[in-house]
Amino acid sequence: MKTGPLNLITDVDGLLVGNADDADLKSGTSVILPDQRSVAAVHVMGGAPGTRETDLLSPEQTVQHVDALVLSGGSAFGLDACSGVQAWLREQNRGYPVTDTLNIPIVPGAILFDMLNGGNKGWGLYPPYRDLGYKAAQAASRHFELGSTGAGAGATTANIKGGLGSASSVSETGHTIGALVAVNALGQATIGSSGHFWAHPFEIDNEFGGFCAPHPSPKDQAHIKTKLDMQKPGANTTIAVIATDAILTKSEAKRLGVMAHDGFARALWPAHTVLDGDLIFALSTGKKPLDQSAGAMVELGALAASTMARAVARGVYHASADATDNLPTWQNRFGTRL
Repeated sequence: MKTGPLNLITDVDGLLVGNADDADLKSGTSVILPDQRSVAAVHVMGGAPGTRETDLLSPEQTVQHVDALVLSGGSAFGLDACSGVQAWLREQNRGYPVTDTLNIPIVPGAILFDMLNGGNKGWGLYPPYRDLGYKAAQAASRHFELGSTGAGAGATTANIKGGLGSASSVSETGHTIGALVAVNALGQATIGSSGHFWAHPFEIDNEFGGFCAPHPSPKDQAHIKTKLDMQKPGANTTIAVIATDAILTKSEAKRLGVMAHDGFARALWPAHTVLDGDLIFALSTGKKPLDQSAGAMVELGALAASTMARAVARGVYHASADATDNLPTWQNRFGTRL
């Protein structure tokens, strides 16, 4: 397996990513912008999701394409970020064509809960996420930072800070698959009390430290440590996008999203809990035909899972420290020793 040149979701032809965040707020927004309207689907496996415009992504629904996808902090307040992205798209005259002069941008989104992370949430009458969404769309680029940025700016896990992660892979058939994830899990991305990542079997080129499996295995590796131990049962949810340049139908994109959730299960323990809103959008930019054999879709789905697992670990690995943090970063806790 190999990565694309940037090892980011933007290695998928036709995609840009923009991030905007506020250090005082300790929260932010990420937008995924395709260069043209693209097929999308969604699969939810957590018990507490927060979403906008996800019903239309079902294969049987009329609208076949989206103009952007949004991942945001801010709990339900963060859904306003989609309006900011929609405003930017309307300025570009992009959207679902209703008439010759009216386009309506279709911008599904999902949120995570980062309201108890020490940031200043006293924003007054209106939350800032619409403006953050607009700024994120303006900033969209192939190159972007990982860790404490965008939707991952205020993210945490049970033992250390979370963050915004991304990774890419190239299949044997030459198709690119990329993942973008905001890691704010109820559980851990690391194994027991060690700093080794659950995603270690899938690591490429030491992209999150190259530490492989712990040896000997920690005696507490199967221990279930969650944010419930910190009395913060609502501070959860991992949200993501899996994208490919392969031409997919909405049904095929849905299956890709289903398989990508295995990446959550490979990288987080536990995942998909009743208190997480774990969700993955699947996006096809439709640049390359895909062999219609079952094997081609099997390979793409397997890469979706491994790429997502790597993106989770990278988001946590690259988190940066702030004076107001109530949890250490991976670098601060494990960077000098394992």
